[in-house]
Amino acid sequence: MNPRSKTIALITGATGGLGTAMCQKLSRDGYTVVANYRNETKAQEWKAKNKELGFDFNMVKGDVTDFDDMGRMMAEVKDAFGGVSILINNAGITRDTPIWKMTKEQWHDVISSNLNSVFNCTRHVIEDMIEQGFGRIINISSVNGQRGQFGQVNYSAAKAGMHGFTKSLAMEVAKKGITVNTISPGYIGTDMVMAIREEVRNKIVEQIPMGRLGGTEEIAHLVSFLASEKAAYITGANYAINGGQHVY
Repeated sequence: MNPRSKTIALITGATGGLGTAMCQKLSRDGYTVVANYRNETKAQEWKAKNKELGFDFNMVKGDVTDFDDMGRMMAEVKDAFGGVSILINNAGITRDTPIWKMTKEQWHDVISSNLNSVFNCTRHVIEDMIEQGFGRIINISSVNGQRGQFGQVNYSAAKAGMHGFTKSLAMEVAKKGITVNTISPGYIGTDMVMAIREEVRNKIVEQIPMGRLGGTEEIAHLVSFLASEKAAYITGANYAINGGQHVY
């Protein structure tokens, strides 16, 4: 038996493009993958599609913006599969608009989904990770959390905050066998990015030195590495993976 099969990897926002690639890669790596979702119809369609591809993912419904609901969900996961050893905080949304048009709801929705969610999920698994002396927490931020972006004061603030969370938590649990890292993707060929008007998307690609969008599998490969035993000495880091669009 692969010893990793007893290691539980939970991915939030699993039914999106990045989440799908992460679930598939970690499943191939031999982990027991638990996929978090909120939309029932989309989740069941996603599960069926992946089953056709040979992946039979464990699914768990929960609202990452709700602290108490995450407590319920994590308890459900623990009862069914065991304690979470790998947590990938991937869930997030955009509500883009310049600040002079931004509503209070657009601000709060993005902060809640992208940043509060990281606390809500992590808080409910960190004690078990400390007790077992092992854990991997990987937070999916964004290039726009590093450089900013017009129309994204909410999103950029949340994504920058994710790495602040990463750095402080990494210090707190460094001696507990737990690593905490951030990945900051550039523009990746997900449904969300492909939904951008073609002329706008083409202008974005023109600004990327590599001249293309990133692939979801490329992000998933980095997630796989950071989740592995070989990344045990890496913590508090922010991995930029953006095709050279933002270098520093």
